Amino acid sequence: MKLEMGYIHIKDIRFSEESRIQDGILYVSEKAVRETALEDEKLKSVSFDIARPGASVRITPVKDVIEPRVKVEGRGGIFPGIISKTDTVGEGKTYALKGMAVVTAGKIVGFQEGVIDMTGPGAEYTPFSKTLNLVMVCGAQEGIEPHEYEKAVRLAGFRVAVYIGELARTLTPDETTVYETCGLKEGIEKYPELPRVAYVQMLQSQGLLHDTYVYGVDAKRIVPTILSPTEIMDGAIVSGNCVSACDKNPTYVHLNNPVVHDLFEQHGKTLNFVCQIITNENVYLADKQRSSDWTAKLCRMLDLDGVIVSQEGFGNPDTDLIMNCKKIEAEGIKTVIITDEYAGRDGKSQSLADADTAADAVITGGNANQVVILPKLDKVIGTLDYITKIAGASEQTLHEDGSLEVELQVITGATNETGFNKLSAR
Repeated sequence: MKLEMGYIHIKDIRFSEESRIQDGILYVSEKAVRETALEDEKLKSVSFDIARPGASVRITPVKDVIEPRVKVEGRGGIFPGIISKTDTVGEGKTYALKGMAVVTAGKIVGFQEGVIDMTGPGAEYTPFSKTLNLVMVCGAQEGIEPHEYEKAVRLAGFRVAVYIGELARTLTPDETTVYETCGLKEGIEKYPELPRVAYVQMLQSQGLLHDTYVYGVDAKRIVPTILSPTEIMDGAIVSGNCVSACDKNPTYVHLNNPVVHDLFEQHGKTLNFVCQIITNENVYLADKQRSSDWTAKLCRMLDLDGVIVSQEGFGNPDTDLIMNCKKIEAEGIKTVIITDEYAGRDGKSQSLADADTAADAVITGGNANQVVILPKLDKVIGTLDYITKIAGASEQTLHEDGSLEVELQVITGATNETGFNKLSAR
């Protein structure tokens, strides 16, 4: 597939009577985006705010982060099976609004939503402190179940992101990048001397409020399959999970998957980027067995020389990660895994729930149990009512001076000293 990505750089966001993009500034009609968000009757209210990099602003509890995009040419539309029809995407021309994001927030639906600090120590650990954020705080109707609330907020965020993305349809991009992968036979003929490499992406799919969607299908209902890496750039994979903030991929990260982009940068130079393989993370052993068997089988059928495997979540999914690694390595394919670690606050605990000697090439995102102090900021978008219940927090999290003592688990898209994490955004 061949996809031309046009990037439109957003310099600021301002509220206005009319929505438009002019001279790099996004003007947003609050009335229009409010009507778009409230199309779902399960939502009672929604308010909008703007958080700029460097501002003394804390956003919490964060549900998802989404980059607005618009499909200009080619089959389908953005977020197929979710907002657009289920046509196969990943080819043609797509525009993305760079430097900004739609952030959804609201009353907590699990115990694991997150925090974005736009300044201070917390800003160092989240890529979303560097984006201009249009934040929407959604309130639910009385009596709504948590999973219904999550779905309503998730879809409202996608609708608003698509609405904003449409504003760029007739614009001229500031820059353009073309991404293209070959068919299997064509790739072998074109790059006979280059190693054949694929990316295996493990998707969070452990159950209610721990879901990822592929073309609108809950990932726990799929078996491992092959995607063109360009499909994710049109929103073929979206987040619907509420695992620890530092350990889940918000939709923004799926759209801008750094592993995919890094592999494309080397495609045709040092390697032949063959495809992306997606697999799920299950709770039953038989399902783990099936998915890891199929993943290794696909890697062997594609005659791959190397594979990069990334994990989402921790604990139980560590088993899926190691099973995938062992079985792919057993096929004679060199395998590298990307994971973060939970080694305790002192760093002395076993950092993964499973391990094997086959996992001898590891990229670590560091210790998610690392403790950081987040100073009080001038403004909170959302509410601090649930801050002590977020994973990585405790009853002692909120200090009298308004500062927070937390583990990195609370920070959305957290990275650490290594500068690399599977959740990092380009």
